[in-house]
Amino acid sequence: MEKKPIGQRDMKRYQLQAGSIIETLPFIREFYKKTVVIKYGGNAMIDEDLKRAFALNVVLLKFIGVNPVIVHGGGPQIGEMLEALKIPTVFRQGYRVTDDATMDVVEMVLVGKVNKQIVNLLNMHGGKAVGLSGKDGMLIRAEPKELAIEGEDETAPEIIDLGKVGEVADVNVDVIRSMEQSGFIPVIAPVGVDEEGNTYNINADAVAGAVAAKLGAKRLHLLTDVPGLLDKDGELITSMTRTEAFGVIEDGTAKGGMIPKIKCCLEALPEVEKAHIIDGRVENCVLLEMFTQSGIGTEITPD
Repeated sequence: MEKKPIGQRDMKRYQLQAGSIIETLPFIREFYKKTVVIKYGGNAMIDEDLKRAFALNVVLLKFIGVNPVIVHGGGPQIGEMLEALKIPTVFRQGYRVTDDATMDVVEMVLVGKVNKQIVNLLNMHGGKAVGLSGKDGMLIRAEPKELAIEGEDETAPEIIDLGKVGEVADVNVDVIRSMEQSGFIPVIAPVGVDEEGNTYNINADAVAGAVAAKLGAKRLHLLTDVPGLLDKDGELITSMTRTEAFGVIEDGTAKGGMIPKIKCCLEALPEVEKAHIIDGRVENCVLLEMFTQSGIGTEITPD
């Protein structure tokens, strides 16, 4: 790139830019050579401007010495493919019942399509990304997810068969560490495998939390389509402890899809220093959370 002298009129603007870079130095020092696990999903995976900003955020982290690990979802894309193939979809308690035919589509979409799109996005913006599923190097060992609904009047709980829906039993972090040391950005599809070789569809938030905990990551970031956790007056809760997080679930402050996200963060703590639920609709949300004093979204800390 050809270097040109700074004109007098532009000097002030460049000085402000230099000042902003200097302000990030303490944060860069804090995160240098540390691992940050980011669950990528929601509108940030759809809007073109947000996709570009996300890719640049992740590539920048790698270039300044941070080790980002990406775990992605893909529920809407799976739904579109199932509809196109005329395979009916059934949900129970928010989980997609996954028979063998559905599992084939889930794996095809998550591993073969969405994962490669994210890898390509990062590589096109200067990164060195490599796509992985839980089958690669036995990265994610899965087991069937057990789901029971409590019966009324002391009747026995209803056991729901979710098919090939799984949960994380173990994570082989050697695969991720070897990639980090070689300068690559791991991009993980939330598909796991059990000891018999059966494939399972696993919630991406749960995979991100399990990966972060097993890596002892500095941070866990869950990108969402909301500002974070809101209190009963609709105001953003910017920070809370692990005990307080249990409390917002018990008293009903946390509702709907926010509950599993908070539980994911709780399971990752205290192995992870802090967990964050941040608004993926905000451009450069990852950098704003990591490299500013205030941050964005809701952070959950150990007690």
